[in-house]
Amino acid sequence: MTKRILEGQVVSSKGNKTIVVEVKRRFTHSFYGKVISRSKKYHAHDEKNKFKEGDKVRIIESKPISKLKTWQVIEK
Repeated sequence: MTKRILEGQVVSSKGNKTIVVEVKRRFTHSFYGKVISRSKKYHAHDEKNKFKEGDKVRIIESKPISKLKTWQVIEK
């Protein structure tokens, strides 16, 4: 099974080696046909603490690192 890769924006980098990434997606409603926007926040592991708020990053699924972190940052 392949690992998912998501793209989003860093909304918080206050934790040590942890960032919060907001991933936005748009889709068309199956019945009404209206375009709907949804967003979700993911906690991701940032080993070197180099990403700041507002950065665009790509994250990949990984094994659980802590209770909330199951994603790792791969690139800016």
